[in-house]
Amino acid sequence: MPDTSLNSQVPPHVVVSDESVISNVACSNCETRLAEPQDLPIENREPCPRCGSKSRIFFVSMAGTVNIEARAAISVVPGANLLLQTLVVPGRRTSEGQLIEAVAVPWFEILERLNKDPTLAFKISPRAWEELIAGAYKAAGFDEVILTPHSGDHGRDVIAVKRGVGSVRVIDQVKAYKPGHLVTADDVRALMGVLQGDGASKGFLTTTSDFAPRLKNDPLIVPFIPSRLELINGNQLMARLQELSKKKK
Repeated sequence: MPDTSLNSQVPPHVVVSDESVISNVACSNCETRLAEPQDLPIENREPCPRCGSKSRIFFVSMAGTVNIEARAAISVVPGANLLLQTLVVPGRRTSEGQLIEAVAVPWFEILERLNKDPTLAFKISPRAWEELIAGAYKAAGFDEVILTPHSGDHGRDVIAVKRGVGSVRVIDQVKAYKPGHLVTADDVRALMGVLQGDGASKGFLTTTSDFAPRLKNDPLIVPFIPSRLELINGNQLMARLQELSKKKK
């Protein structure tokens, strides 16, 4: 059975009846009303014609002594197949990709699930991992975070900028690999080339798996670690995400 959580914005003095029925569906990103069955599986949904999102909000009508309409958001995350939707709140598009304004509630929910069962990391799609990492930079306080397109990203999955006395730009290449699929020295050298071409201050290569043995002793890679290059394996990734998730509390 799917694990479904219902968070309703019903005022606290209103008692929600068990006879409540979902009557309307809308896009959770732009709130466009949609002619769509409320029980339509997420994989069968058409993208919102206005913004392209597949995440939804539902408007619940409740029968009682008064008729009211309450907005409710439902997140469904089956145990075996994580449907990672609305992990981040998108902003405007730039020439490099989609600006991320904030992390959404499901971002924290996924981190809680990963903390309980780390093997779920290998059931999350590569694109969803890119969203999770983009959300991590936003949660860490970066001023500008960009999630690059599915294709044509020039080797950069996430771009993050931190402003202060100066401006620091970092790029992150995310590799959602299964256990045993190791990141090679060639992969890291390729990122170094991207880093040089981009002009970023620092590059991260983040993987759900691990790096090939002796990679960090490679004479062409060692001089760049950690000042301009940082390699994050699965264990380090989980630790960082869990630390960030505590900010909600």
